[in-house]
Amino acid sequence: MPAHTALGTAAVRAEGPDKLTGAARYAADHTPPGCAYARPVPATVPRGRVSAVDTAAALRLPGVLAVLTPYDAPRLGPSDDATLQVLQDTAVPHHGWYVALAIADTPEAAQAAAEAVRVDYATEPHDVLLREDHPGARTPEEANGFPAHRERGDPDAALAAAPVRIERTYTVPPLHNHPMEPHAATALWDAEAGRLTVYDSSQGAGTVRTVLASLFGLPQDRITVVSEHVGGGFGCKGTPRPHVVLAVMAARHTGRPVKLVLPRRDLPAAVGHRAPTVQRIGLGARRDGTLTAYTHTVTTHTSRVAEFVEPAAVPGRVMYAVPDSRTTHRVVALDVPTPSWMRAPGEAPGMYALESAMDELADELGMDPIELRIRNEPAAEPDSGRPFSSRHLVECLREGAERFGWASLRTPRRDGPLLAGVGVAAATYPVWIGPSTARAHARPDGSYLVEIDATDLGTGARTVLAQVAADALGVPLASVTAAIGSTGLPPALLAGGSAGTASWGWAVHDACTALAARLARHRGPLPPGGLSASADTTQAAQRKFPYARHAFGAHFADVRVDTVTGEVRVRRMLGVYAAGRILNPATARSQFVGAMIMGLGMALTEHSSVDPVHGDFTECDLASYHVPAHADVPDIEAHWIDEDDPHLNPMGGKGIGEIGIVGVAAAIGNAVSRATGRRLRELPLTPDRVLAALG
Repeated sequence: MPAHTALGTAAVRAEGPDKLTGAARYAADHTPPGCAYARPVPATVPRGRVSAVDTAAALRLPGVLAVLTPYDAPRLGPSDDATLQVLQDTAVPHHGWYVALAIADTPEAAQAAAEAVRVDYATEPHDVLLREDHPGARTPEEANGFPAHRERGDPDAALAAAPVRIERTYTVPPLHNHPMEPHAATALWDAEAGRLTVYDSSQGAGTVRTVLASLFGLPQDRITVVSEHVGGGFGCKGTPRPHVVLAVMAARHTGRPVKLVLPRRDLPAAVGHRAPTVQRIGLGARRDGTLTAYTHTVTTHTSRVAEFVEPAAVPGRVMYAVPDSRTTHRVVALDVPTPSWMRAPGEAPGMYALESAMDELADELGMDPIELRIRNEPAAEPDSGRPFSSRHLVECLREGAERFGWASLRTPRRDGPLLAGVGVAAATYPVWIGPSTARAHARPDGSYLVEIDATDLGTGARTVLAQVAADALGVPLASVTAAIGSTGLPPALLAGGSAGTASWGWAVHDACTALAARLARHRGPLPPGGLSASADTTQAAQRKFPYARHAFGAHFADVRVDTVTGEVRVRRMLGVYAAGRILNPATARSQFVGAMIMGLGMALTEHSSVDPVHGDFTECDLASYHVPAHADVPDIEAHWIDEDDPHLNPMGGKGIGEIGIVGVAAAIGNAVSRATGRRLRELPLTPDRVLAALG
């Protein structure tokens, strides 16, 4: 066989032509014969109960098939996620909770019917505002799977005794994922065969199938879920959302295929958000910059429906060598929608606070902020004591400083009304690898097929998995096709936690290695059905590793602050990463740059406000929730360090989907502080806040 060259090259996306020509089919692109359409009705009160639902006017409209309410909707089976128990009772836990579902022959008729439904409520007092001193704040056992509280030594005493110390509070508002493709599902119920087929915009078809099986009392082998193309998710499609449950409910009730596409204004209340955080940080150090104490207390909100705690203090447990530390989370249950995963949950808001505090400490010490970070580089993971499988943060900082021209740009500058400054921040994200299975086929015509229920959110997963396969088989990339995105394929981990390629690629590599061995033993032409091999990485992926496995990076930002308007413009951003072996430089650079742009939005424009009277998120569309537009995006560079880590997977790759956002907001905030001489500690850095700081 020819030498393999596919892995590590900038191969173009396999699905690119389909997306450019419109041939790629997303969940809402499937319109079976006889398809009906559904539109949910959100609650308009912040808390209470439904006391009556009048559907008469809606049912009189042309084309309306049914209106389901809490009084007559089909009963659902159990689920671990209470947000999926829609239309099961009359309780209204927050504004936007679905209280009815209109089903009609056309999308327009369904919308008209939903607007015609009249709902009466018995309202109850509500509480939607997060406060650090909220009397309901408590420390849970876990924060999104991590211990909520960790403590080493006596951090309070160490902080009090430190020759130099700072104690600061940083605030991050609620943030929303807002993927380009809103959540959508098309459900087909075959009553005669007892089979359900669902096309869903999801980060994991297998997870959707498992949940639907429990909710609707069906064997999993009677359900097929397809998520072939997904237009972004950033975490909010990581688990099933109410739209897919309602679509299946409507299909079974009417006996017709049903399509449900959530309007964008429903997304803030229906599919999760990054919870707001109030983060109090204390740092103590000797005068040479050596850290002696670190405290980080995060206060955040959750809903009364299900608990989700943003783990913003967790990244501080791996970053810097400090003998005495305490990282803890406090959560308040409010009458708000349930928070959920958003790109780099925990790391994105937590590293904003920690890296801002590190800069403030550097200012107190009169020390270069890069030197402060390097001086506190740990020999092992601070909280666990485990050795790092690889850690090249110092190299990222130094290479980034050289590429950026840090030494020559450190001094703040003024050009008329514009103040110029630069900032730096470190980045980290854990390596997650989960069990997956895959099949590989060699066909008589010389082509190869790999099958795995992976999900491509627009990241290029198909392409990279084909590269992994071609590399393991030792064949040209053009001869390999990757089939993904359906529960009809070998089950695999969902796309989340930057674990996709690291997990799926392992299974694909093993299946293709086994197939290559089988082909080597085979004599003569292949049989008509070809040859196949499978792999299951469950045992290998779940093996306990003695190493702390993380990706690291460094962000640099160059900003201009207009003293007249208060506007902050980022002129240049640079990221340098240590993320294992980069499997495809083209798709990797796209991931890094996209994440950096998302961090830019977090720093300067993105936020949601909870209306204290009505209890809803007031910024509920892309006209009011400001994601960066083309004019907002500066010159962005993404680079990486070649990292050889043998303790990961056969490809040597770490996840890269999320580390690019971690630390960006801090780098920009630090640059604004350096430019203006004023420290803003509440995101986003909008003109009104900047002008107030400038006085």
